[in-house]
Amino acid sequence: MGTGIGFVGVGDISGIYLRNITQKFHELEIVGVCDLVREKAQRAVDEYGVKLYEGMYALFADPAVEIVLNITRPNEHYGVTKAALLAGKHVYCEKPLAATLEQGRELVALAQEKGLMLCGAPDTFLGAGVQGARRLIEEGVIGAPVGAAAHMICHGHETWHPDPEFYYQAPGGGPMLDMGPYYVTALTQMLGPVRSVMGMTKITYPTRTITSQRLYGTVIDVTAPTHYIALLRFASGAVATLITTFDAYSMPGVNNIEIYGAKGNMIVPDPNGFGGEIQIKIGEKNSPDAEENWGHGEWIPIDSPYDVYTENSRALGLADMAKAITTGRAPRASAALQTLHVLEVLTAIHRSSAEGREIAIEAPFEAQKPLPLTAEEGILD
Repeated sequence: MGTGIGFVGVGDISGIYLRNITQKFHELEIVGVCDLVREKAQRAVDEYGVKLYEGMYALFADPAVEIVLNITRPNEHYGVTKAALLAGKHVYCEKPLAATLEQGRELVALAQEKGLMLCGAPDTFLGAGVQGARRLIEEGVIGAPVGAAAHMICHGHETWHPDPEFYYQAPGGGPMLDMGPYYVTALTQMLGPVRSVMGMTKITYPTRTITSQRLYGTVIDVTAPTHYIALLRFASGAVATLITTFDAYSMPGVNNIEIYGAKGNMIVPDPNGFGGEIQIKIGEKNSPDAEENWGHGEWIPIDSPYDVYTENSRALGLADMAKAITTGRAPRASAALQTLHVLEVLTAIHRSSAEGREIAIEAPFEAQKPLPLTAEEGILD
């Protein structure tokens, strides 16, 4: 028997969680599911043979549920997580932790008061791509990091997502709260905590017209900024630029992270995924045959030190949390030490734009040990 998981919300992203928990992470067990749209929950019940709850409070009341997996919409994360914590359940929440910093702080404080574990997405930073890049940086392959650049460029979700309205509504909507967690989480894993941010935002299109099938022709009023440009100052001294937008058309290879080091540069794969190719280019030769000169003058692909978690491994962070509960160690996706810090960065960018000034970041951040190089797929240390 694995750690019992109860799903609150069975939307689009739930499919990969259901599949991975049942096929890959055998230390987890799905107890049951619930959703405001009963048909969504019923499909999961029919396919996976799990329990159907009439609502989240019925799920909270089941002692077999040890961790509540909150995969509701962003503006619902706070209410569901708070209710689960008050019911005495550990919680793993999809990104972002909450729609506002104040809500995030309250949830972290409540979990600590109750002696419960609160963790959250994204867990893509535990994949071979970012974990491998982190190890290479720590080994000094590109020298001390000087700066970084991260980009998430797309033209929005209304052409393909079945229910895209919430992506454009405040609070909780917009590309920074939607996609920014992947990029800021990855950057902090490689560069450490953010100390301050500056940002500018805009709404380019005041309305959006849905062209995906179910709601075709519906016009959405846009109330959340849809284009963000930010500067991030890290405690290490590195400075990064971050762009997230729903207003520009994507370009090949642009949704990645570039790390600039004292000896060379690194391209880190799209942090929205788990794997991908790492590339390195060393800037100057120090000796004709030094190993550190590989890649001098040209970009070369580097195999990640990890051969696990190269494909979509969502629920990896949840599995890590379950192991942390059973062993007493710290989880790698802790709300208190990671996701709250990320939420403060994301919301401070918006605040900086509104106030026209640099905003200091106060929430703590502490990167946990990387995955061991001997890690086995589906088994957490």
